[in-house]
Amino acid sequence: MPIAAGTLAPDFTLPTDSGDTLTLSSLRGQWVVLFAYPKDDTSGCTVEACEFRDALPRFDAAKAVILGISPDPVKSHAKFKAKFELPYTLLADVEKTALQAYDVWKEKSMYGKTYMGVERTTFVIDPDGRIASVFEKVKPAGHAEAVMAAIG
Repeated sequence: MPIAAGTLAPDFTLPTDSGDTLTLSSLRGQWVVLFAYPKDDTSGCTVEACEFRDALPRFDAAKAVILGISPDPVKSHAKFKAKFELPYTLLADVEKTALQAYDVWKEKSMYGKTYMGVERTTFVIDPDGRIASVFEKVKPAGHAEAVMAAIG
């Protein structure tokens, strides 16, 4: 079960799609939408990423920062971001430290085979650095709207 609403969001420092690093706590004072997704350039992840892209003006108006996080490397993120013109930061958690801290690195199964992967989950983090909302087992279509509603 991912970390609960009301708890302090685990801090992390990770490489971004541009090769810089980002520390979550540096964004205090702003709303942060942290969406954990399984893999760059796959159908569901593309739908989710593009919905956040299309809703960005509304998130900007709410002073909310959008961050995508997956275990893909920086190079993969850079390609995915360029291909779909994603205007927000993608975080490369190759070591899965943040994904594990947020408890979204899970055993999954498909076609009778089990494997480890990201359980699609979105965390809304308030300006004080606390988890305001958690969206578990996200269905990509329509998700950005639901997250926007949680910010208000």
